[in-house]
Amino acid sequence: MSKETENPAAENPEELLDLTLTAPKKWAAGIPAVNAAMVDVIGEAGVVRGMEALFHMNKKGGFDCSSCAWPDPDDDRSPIAEYCENGAKALAEEATTKKLTAEFFAQNSVADLAKLNDYEIGKKGRIAQPVYLPKGGTHYQAISWDLAFKKIAEQLNSLTSPNEAAFYTSGRTSNEASFMYQLFVREFGTNNMPDCSNMCHESTSAALAEVIGIGKGTVKLEDFYDTDVIMIIGQNPGTNHPRMLSALQKGKENGAKIIAVNPLFEAGLMGFRNPQQVKGVLGITTQLADLYLQVKINGDMALIKAIEKLLYAAEVEHPGTVFDHELIKNKTIGYTAFLHHLEKYNVDELAVEAGVPVRQIKEAAEMLKNKSRIIICWAMGVTQHVNGVDTIKEIVNLTMLKGSIGKPGAGLCPVRGHSNVQGNRTMMIYDKPYEKQLDKLKEIFGFEPPRNHGYDVVDTIKAMNDGKLKVFFAMGGNFLSATPDTLYTAEGMRKMKLTVNISTKLNRSHLVHGEESIILPTLARSDKDIVRGEVQLVSCENSMGVIQMSKGVLDPISDNLLNETRIVCELAKATLGSRSVVDWDKYAKNYDEVRNVIERVIPGFDNYNKRVREPGGFYLPNAAREGKFETDDYDNKVPFTLTELPEHKLADDEYMMTSIRSHDQFNTTIYGLDDRYRGVHNERRVIFMNRKDIQKGGFKEGDQVDLFNYHGGRERVARLFVIVPYNIPERNTAAYYPETNVLVPIDSVAIKSNTPTSKLIFIKIKKHVPQN
Repeated sequence: MSKETENPAAENPEELLDLTLTAPKKWAAGIPAVNAAMVDVIGEAGVVRGMEALFHMNKKGGFDCSSCAWPDPDDDRSPIAEYCENGAKALAEEATTKKLTAEFFAQNSVADLAKLNDYEIGKKGRIAQPVYLPKGGTHYQAISWDLAFKKIAEQLNSLTSPNEAAFYTSGRTSNEASFMYQLFVREFGTNNMPDCSNMCHESTSAALAEVIGIGKGTVKLEDFYDTDVIMIIGQNPGTNHPRMLSALQKGKENGAKIIAVNPLFEAGLMGFRNPQQVKGVLGITTQLADLYLQVKINGDMALIKAIEKLLYAAEVEHPGTVFDHELIKNKTIGYTAFLHHLEKYNVDELAVEAGVPVRQIKEAAEMLKNKSRIIICWAMGVTQHVNGVDTIKEIVNLTMLKGSIGKPGAGLCPVRGHSNVQGNRTMMIYDKPYEKQLDKLKEIFGFEPPRNHGYDVVDTIKAMNDGKLKVFFAMGGNFLSATPDTLYTAEGMRKMKLTVNISTKLNRSHLVHGEESIILPTLARSDKDIVRGEVQLVSCENSMGVIQMSKGVLDPISDNLLNETRIVCELAKATLGSRSVVDWDKYAKNYDEVRNVIERVIPGFDNYNKRVREPGGFYLPNAAREGKFETDDYDNKVPFTLTELPEHKLADDEYMMTSIRSHDQFNTTIYGLDDRYRGVHNERRVIFMNRKDIQKGGFKEGDQVDLFNYHGGRERVARLFVIVPYNIPERNTAAYYPETNVLVPIDSVAIKSNTPTSKLIFIKIKKHVPQN
């Protein structure tokens, strides 16, 4: 038996579950969402523990949800439930009373655990003590914290260069832990800091930083309540950011129109039954999307250009009434060149490329024509494409034409995925740090930080396989399941001398490992973090730049857990020893000290300790929100960008596939095996296809198939999927990740951001061939 068979990198089952299908939903939330949330929370944590946590989640003075980064209201928050179904399920995962002790690991080998699917692995429970897998070992075994730190330090200090180690960060990590983490890594001597942003909104950061001067959105939550048009592109809020539905409902009640742009008709974009309102409980649905534009996969660029063409024609017909010429004149450059560039496109041809009828594009343009209070939202459906950066720049072009920035009810809204992924970047978790940031570290701490750029996620995986890395350290997350080209990533992981994961629960990244492996168990957001007898607070940054406190309320399931900040500080002491110039003990014992030094290093954190304790927290500075653009390369103006349409040429037997989440998951964490909004139950290994494609391809509903990608001349295969007919454009398909990440080529990335192109994978579909 091969090592890969004994220790599989990804699910490749030869048996399917009992799949059942129902009609897709046309609305989201309602009583079913409440029931699903309660079943998970009470089932995992019990009534008393579960309800205690739910009552404090996302409340002022409580703890921040570890799920998505949608902001909490600045004003009054719900007295009933300031959380959504998926937030409750995320809480259930960490508040569970099930725990993994040394006895569990003694009874379960790594090879046996790796044969489980991701759902089964995640449901085992919380890791209760540090564990160590020795070289050649088959089972993790208990290890003391001191010995774990010693072993990690020995491996790090034995490296020929600090650049032979990479330090990953997940979006769950608090601001305080993230800052100390980057401080340790840089004093150690490397900028190899891949993070989860590399795989999601890196395209956003790259595009917006260049053209508006800040790599973040420009709106506040309150802007959704009083706006004219909300355009949602490549995002499924009903599943990925359910609390956004409440904001959309408020906007609708105040007269806003909503344009949805997505290859699939998603329940959360069509209707909302608010479970906190009587009419929602009674089953009365608020219609959300006034216009639903079902684009082809990656047809967004063509759609936006077509809308711009129609708006420009209206501006020519009625000069000065459609475009904001004052903003264009005073705040932008390149307008004339942009118009010349736009002239080469034809609306009819753009409509074909977008996959949207011209009449619907005209309807969208008409909705935007006489409005300037426009909010444009987007997520992975835009960012994870080769042209992701350019598509976002085209969104900015449209925004500037309409003057939809720097005013209430208008602006750019990239909707971040994980709860503190934006805060990680603010805390300098970045493989390409700015010189002024490094200069500040040198000024405050007195050491010379490394200046060369480090590895991002894709570069890290390549460096593993090329023998350039020896140690991989992960602060949270499930690196293997989250990353592209799963088997290639697994090959790289197995080449490591040491892999280390700071984790709350077991995941596949613990089971595909280096010669040695260590798991360091840490506290969850909902856990009380007690230091010197006092419950500590940490802080996070949401999608709209609000810094707010998070303070756990539950007793941890084990006395042998350490908070992330202390883990970093203890590791730094063990690794750097007397050569360190940082007082690690001071920061490990008092998070206020961490915040005091953050205030000195990072702009916008004045009076950090005082302001973070104020109910609701505080906003970070955002010049673009005020209509000021700190774009030094463009004289503090926003450049109109000249972008080109992507070209997609398909062979006769080839399809475009986009990876999607089910409603029962968050990122790589699988809560259950149902996707009730799309009508899929008790199975995840499905591929959604247009009925015409099923017939043309010689398939039928329910056929078992294997999916293949041949990018770069290498065969990648995801085995045993079931064909499900669905309302999706022809030659377009969709399937869930992480099961399909094995198909995402490591060298298919977004230009400039290096983000894996997980939302557009070219595949061939063949009848399933059982493996011996």
